[in-house]
Amino acid sequence: MISVVQLGRIDYATGLRLQQTLVDLRKAGQIGDVLLLLEHTPVITLGRNARRQNVLASDQELASRGVELFECDRGGDVTFHGPGQLVGYPIFDLHGFLTTPEGARKTLGAVEFVRRLEEVLIRACADFGVAATRVPGLTGVWTDPQAGGARPPSAAEEQAKIAAIGIHISRGVTSHGFALNVTADLDYFKLIIPCGIVSRPVTSLAKETGNPIEWTALTESVTRNFGRVFSRQILWLETLDALLGHKVGVPLKVPEEIRRARGDEDTFLA
Repeated sequence: MISVVQLGRIDYATGLRLQQTLVDLRKAGQIGDVLLLLEHTPVITLGRNARRQNVLASDQELASRGVELFECDRGGDVTFHGPGQLVGYPIFDLHGFLTTPEGARKTLGAVEFVRRLEEVLIRACADFGVAATRVPGLTGVWTDPQAGGARPPSAAEEQAKIAAIGIHISRGVTSHGFALNVTADLDYFKLIIPCGIVSRPVTSLAKETGNPIEWTALTESVTRNFGRVFSRQILWLETLDALLGHKVGVPLKVPEEIRRARGDEDTFLA
């Protein structure tokens, strides 16, 4: 089962702290697999393989536009997160994720995990009439102009990146994940060379369809496709407080780990 929690809009530092808390809980077997869905306030992130020169804006320009800059332990190069972009953080334990025909359990590999994330997003784009695909040798999801779809005549007739993926795996437990451009202001991407790739532009669902995108319908599509691609049931949770409840009973007190992750204690924010 995959528990899904929508967090709304949070800053990137809070997202990092929350992920680490949930990763620790997942490793300890205190929670099951979790998918966090959220938006971030404007931020540029540099993955383990990032080159600083792919950030084109100066520190002063970033500050003037209210864009933070973070280094993190995900794979990949430079990317942008901001309002109008659906970010998903799957906290999954890949051990024993697969079952062989003989009934044995085996670990889902990192490459296959990324391919499945791409498949989820390709299917979600299709739900909104946008044909998307993979590009050999690159990670992420790209528009497929040759397949047609909802693209208006004014849209560029070349492959454009619509979703970025960057993950981290520690002892078989995943963190970080994907960012799908929905209604994001694409001018922010001019501050960087997205993922270090110069030759292809960045796009969004709204740009490709020429129509508004209903956020609830989108999150339902992404979540539904997670269930199908990963062959898991989906459990929607109203709050982070409920994460442990379905496993060990609803706690009388919010778990200490969750309270710290939410910033309930000043010492955790220091």
